Amino acid sequence: MAEGFSAVARTGRHAAHVTAATAAGFYPALYLLDRPVAGVYALFTPIAFGILSPLPGAGRERAATVLRAVPAAAVLVVLGTVLAVGTWPAVAGMLAVGFALAFGAACGPRIAGAAPGLQLFYILACFPPYEPGTLPQRLAGLAVGGALLALAEAFLFPDAPEPSYRERIADALDTAARAAAGVVRGEGPDPEAAERLGAAGRELRLSRLPAGARPTGAGRTDRALAQAGAATRRLLDQLALLAAHVPAPGDTVSADLLRGIAASCAETAAALRRRRRGRGRVLAGPQLLEEMVADFLKARGGAFDGREPVPRAVLVRRSTVLTAAVSAVTVRTAASLALGGRERLHGLPREQFWYAAEGTARLVAVRVRGNLTRRSVVFQNALRTALGLALARLVAGSLDLTHGFWVLLAVLTLGRTTAGATWSAVRAAAAGTLAGAFAAGLLIVGAGGASGVYAALLVPMMLVAFTLGPLGGPARGQGLFTLVVATAFAQIAPVTWRLAEARLVDVLTGSAIGLLCGLLAWPAGARAEIRYAMSGLLRAAAPLVRAASAAVTDGGGASPDGPSPGVRLALHRLRIAEAAYAQYRTEPAADGSGAAHDWLAVLDHGSRTLVGAYWLPRTDGMPGLPPDARRWAREAAEEVVTATVRAAGFPPDGVRVRPAPLPPEVAARVPVPLLAPLTDVEVWLHALARDLEAGSGARPEEAPLPERAGP
Repeated sequence: MAEGFSAVARTGRHAAHVTAATAAGFYPALYLLDRPVAGVYALFTPIAFGILSPLPGAGRERAATVLRAVPAAAVLVVLGTVLAVGTWPAVAGMLAVGFALAFGAACGPRIAGAAPGLQLFYILACFPPYEPGTLPQRLAGLAVGGALLALAEAFLFPDAPEPSYRERIADALDTAARAAAGVVRGEGPDPEAAERLGAAGRELRLSRLPAGARPTGAGRTDRALAQAGAATRRLLDQLALLAAHVPAPGDTVSADLLRGIAASCAETAAALRRRRRGRGRVLAGPQLLEEMVADFLKARGGAFDGREPVPRAVLVRRSTVLTAAVSAVTVRTAASLALGGRERLHGLPREQFWYAAEGTARLVAVRVRGNLTRRSVVFQNALRTALGLALARLVAGSLDLTHGFWVLLAVLTLGRTTAGATWSAVRAAAAGTLAGAFAAGLLIVGAGGASGVYAALLVPMMLVAFTLGPLGGPARGQGLFTLVVATAFAQIAPVTWRLAEARLVDVLTGSAIGLLCGLLAWPAGARAEIRYAMSGLLRAAAPLVRAASAAVTDGGGASPDGPSPGVRLALHRLRIAEAAYAQYRTEPAADGSGAAHDWLAVLDHGSRTLVGAYWLPRTDGMPGLPPDARRWAREAAEEVVTATVRAAGFPPDGVRVRPAPLPPEVAARVPVPLLAPLTDVEVWLHALARDLEAGSGARPEEAPLPERAGP
């Protein structure tokens, strides 16, 4: 009940912003200055940026986004005005503009949010009559409408800002710091603390955030925030595992590192909350956390409680603590990069932070190139949108439809990522438009040419339409918007009831075109691509498992020249899979496709594989490792590799994999300094196995600590 009221209040405030900006620009341009063209653009600019575009943020943040988008809108108005000379130039321009703006979603949420509104400016300008002389009026109306909407967003009932992703990470890190301190105290298993940590990790999932607030941009800041969030989730999971198991009293080696983790989390959280962008490094107490990790690696093979060698359970626990420290180092480094610091990455795997030294242009180029594939849902959506808009412009121009831009507007607003969802939207929109056209016809017949009646009705009608339309779906939205445009256009020029007829014909034409494109171009949306994307991710991850395990036992660390081709491929496949999963979560699962699989677990498997590939190959080989121990490591890794390849085919019964633990008699022959890194490999492989079972649909049994930990 409270959430519903809050949604209505938020939509009502937003409607007030758009209505106030529209009225303040439209009425003076039309009635005081007698500039109807400027009035049209002053009318549609707030609607484009305020209704069509789901801009991220609130208040002044949205206002700043509008002001930054106005110059781009002006360029599109100029381009559309020039290409309106003929139907085919306008169609070609629509194809290029439509694809470029829709594909811009790959570069970040702000571009994706503003893209639908920007499309409208080219659509408005590219229709006849061809009148280049009205360009100054068009640009003036655009500038006034954009400025008024920015003022309304910033000062008229501004929305309260929601917690940013950076603040969410800071809150989660505070929880992690308290949990690490609790593990140090070793008060026994604490299932409640483990549950709190799990809940804090779930809050960092990008699916819990509005699309515009997700750090999905191509720039360094968004990449660093996304990496910090993913590493914080892993850290919380690892601390939850430690909190849920029996502590090891007297393990001072682990306790010291856990204190460092707690200090690092607390200081990183404080740095993230500071509004001023930081410079330099984020420190963890008097000693950098990575230096504490280095000390831990030297000390963890030593005696425990006077016993030599260290008990097996303690080694496993220390390996789990190490994985938590690795996650904390990743969080601290990524947070420093996100805050503007120039991290020097001493002792850290450079390939994990490959973007740190790259410029914005290079990072955008990498993102664009990575999505220029037919398997990218961003590419598919952009091509579907561009073809639909271009075809609509061709039909409207060839048939000389009255107010033909309404055809393109219908394609733009009713298109969905699946044919089924498009059909549902089209059916509802057709019914709503029919009702709205009937009401608009009655209004025009009753009011005739009395422009004062339309002027008096426009403001309350916009307020109602922009409040109830977004809450009521396509039927209510299209019906109410039909009344708004009929009331507005009746003031610009004399109209008859045929205006309502033209609106109905245009919307139905646009709906048919949108439905046709939805049927012909990837009609299943992400539901068809997610299986392929996840399969590709698993196939790319499998060789990394073998390589990382072999690098520990046989030597050979990360390349100083940057990520290896295998790591680059896995990173690329991970990004494609993440995009497919993000869209998949927005689509209705009409046929239950994918319900048996935990796609998030597959993504976690890919991410965990990459982290292991970054951090595990830190040895110069193990020349003293017994042959049977080396054989165990190779066979355990191959078992996981084979299961990963098998899981890529998503067999109906799922995949069950249990890598054989290091046999006690073999472990007894392993030199003490080599046993700890070998345990790291074991813990990592068991964690990957659990991800595979969850992702493939198998129901894993309750696993002990080694099978649930991992980098």
